[in-house]
Amino acid sequence: MYALGVTGTYLGDYFGILMPYRVTSFPFNVTDAPMYWGSTCSFVGTALIYQRPAGFLLSFLVWVAYSVALRFEDPFTAGIYRKRDEEVKRAGKGRDRRRSYELDSGAGHG
Repeated sequence: MYALGVTGTYLGDYFGILMPYRVTSFPFNVTDAPMYWGSTCSFVGTALIYQRPAGFLLSFLVWVAYSVALRFEDPFTAGIYRKRDEEVKRAGKGRDRRRSYELDSGAGHG
């Protein structure tokens, strides 16, 4: 949560609140979905502590649900950051063209 903050951790990208860059430091350098895998490990750990087969079955179902969700979420997240990067590049190119015009023609000075 340190690198993402509250908005980046809790669905900020789904509501258009994007980080200035995509976080790739730990734990995201190990997995793209550390909260999902941590949650799954928590379920498995609880099943181990209580030694209940139903806990392992539920842990497996959680893992399946998260795996399905990630098939949609990973491309979505990559897509919104790619779209934002493309928009920033387009906006930057427009500014660069205007700025080079101003420098070439002397516009904007005086």
